[in-house]
This record gives sequence, C-alpha cells and structure tokens, in this order.
Amino acid sequence: MAEVRFEHVRKKFGRDVVAVDDVDLTVEEGEFVVLVGPSGCGKTTLLRCLAGLEQLNGGRVWIGDRDVTSLPPRSRRIAMVFQSYAVFPHLKVGDNIAFGLRMQKEQDAEIKRRVAQAAEMLHIDHLLDRYSAQLSGGQRQRVAVARAIATKADVLLMDEPLSNLDALLRLEARAELKRLVQELGVTTIYVTHDQIEALSMGDRIAVMDGGRLVQVDSPLTVYDHPADIFVGSFIGNPPMNFVEATVEAGDGTPVVRLSGGSFPLPIDDIRPLAERELMLGIRAENIEVRKEPGEALIRASVVVLEPLGSHNLLTVKTGNDVLKVAARADLFPPRDSDVWLRIDPERIRWMDRQSREAIAS
Repeated sequence: MAEVRFEHVRKKFGRDVVAVDDVDLTVEEGEFVVLVGPSGCGKTTLLRCLAGLEQLNGGRVWIGDRDVTSLPPRSRRIAMVFQSYAVFPHLKVGDNIAFGLRMQKEQDAEIKRRVAQAAEMLHIDHLLDRYSAQLSGGQRQRVAVARAIATKADVLLMDEPLSNLDALLRLEARAELKRLVQELGVTTIYVTHDQIEALSMGDRIAVMDGGRLVQVDSPLTVYDHPADIFVGSFIGNPPMNFVEATVEAGDGTPVVRLSGGSFPLPIDDIRPLAERELMLGIRAENIEVRKEPGEALIRASVVVLEPLGSHNLLTVKTGNDVLKVAARADLFPPRDSDVWLRIDPERIRWMDRQSREAIAS
C-alpha cells in the first residue's frame, strides 16, 4: 500500500484541449477513492497520468515517497483493470492471471501460489484451465481483477471495470468488488460515470467537471451538501431539484417564495439569504406529497407518475418550476391532478444563482 498524490497535475491534448486542469488530490494509504463525472471530464486521463500512460504537461505525481512523474509504467508498482478487461484470448485463465507476475520474473512456485490465492478470492479457481472465449462477461471481469491483485501492487487502478456488465450482474459485482478491496486493504482509485457506483463503493468521492476537481468528500457529504449546482445535479437519482427562490422577512417568521407558492423558513438571521439571488436545492425524497391542501403547502400539478416499487416518482409542475418528488408507494395521483407539497426546510441547500456555488449555512 502507498499514498498517492497529484500536485497541480495538468494534461493537454493538442493546443486547446485541457483534459486535466491543475488537479491537487491526495489519496491516503489504503483508501478507496472514486473519480466520478460525466464523459469527457478528465477522470480517465487523470488515472492514465498516474499509471504513466500519459505524459504530463505540468505538475507531479507521487506514489508513497517516490516521485513517479517521469517513471515508465512498469516501474510505478501499480496494477490496472481496464474497461475492456484486456484478457488475452490465447491464454487460459491461470496464465492470464499469472501474466504480470511472469513479467516481474517471479519464481514459478510464487506465481502458482499467488494465482491460486487471487483466483480463490474472486471465486474463479474452478476456471483456471478455460480460455476467455469460454467465459461470460462477468467471469472475464473477475479474471482481469484477479490478474491485477495477484501482482500485489502498491496501488490498484480501475477504469470503469463494470460498465460492460448487465444491470443485475453489475449490482452483484459492485458489492463483490467493494468486499474484495476492503479485504485487500490496498490503495484504490476507481473511475466511473455511474454516480450510484460512486456513492455505494468509495470511502471518498472526487467529482470532476471540465478537467477540474469540483468536490472531494465522503459519499454522504457529497450527496447531502453538494458544493455547487453541478454536483447536486449530477450526484443522485433523480438529481437534486433546483428552483429560483427569494427569502423575505414575513410577519415574524421568514418566508421562502417560489413561483408556485411560499412556506415559512425557521431561521433567525435571513440577511445572508435575503441579500443574494438564490437557487433552492432540494432532493426528491425531502419533499412530502399530500392529497389535501394545508398550511405551508405548495400546490402542484402532476405531469408524470413513475411507479418504482418502493415508492412512486412524480414529476410535478408548480408555477414555472418542474420538480421531481418521491411519493408513497400507495399514492397514485392521476395526470393533471393537484397535489400539495411540503418542502423540508432543514434539507434545503442554498446556492448562489450567479456563481452557482453553495452558500454556507
């Protein structure tokens, strides 16, 4: 295991395309960090910079106390699992797992021991004599992971290793990979565009956009307290709702005004909010749906109802705003019918409308 440090890392393609823009990030020894963001945000390029597959245009990369910026990939003591698995079709499973060890010129007895150990951990010890063409997609993915962990590298890198699997297999593999990494205790950096993977697997999430790190924190902090509108919109399914709002003094109790109605806001000092142009952020599960009107409720019209089993996801319109809200599984309001919404004031996340960044509460 080893700590990984990116210091002002910058990578360009051609003259104008900045793929990684001044990234500073420290991954602690034994930590599992997930790089997440939309396609083209620079997460895979950053991983390849660490692996030595891309030459930096600026900054430095450290693994432990070694500056590896100019070292070739073979000297960095890393293992990498690619999106395409890269399992050699002409080799049997056992030889695929042993490939990296043979490149490191390990003794035959040690190779045999490590291959058996890695295959057992991934539950593929009964497949060692098969060729890749005889394996399913999930089994090939396990072979690629086994090959990576068999080398006992300082750092394990994974570039969207589950993206080629079907939904059910992906769910199973996600839990298995998390268990495996926890068991190994190896420093791991995992790249994905799937925010559910990021939330469920990582010790910390590093959200990227446009080549920059936008927020690095624990999964729950990123989910509950996004640093800006981009993070709130990208992390979570459905994304966080954002609507324009104003905060006014009211008659004794401050009031939040939306285009479709208003409700009280139990805070003492409204000056930090009243003096700014605001965006109100709220998760779908933090909006209660009621069938009857009442005090401090906002009227809305149902646009779409999506039954999801554990709950129903409603798309509703209130004033000029369209919101996603989570309703009880037994609540089925018809299209164009009216419902009433209660927004939980404690779960509101305030954003500056101009900078699009979170306002400290």
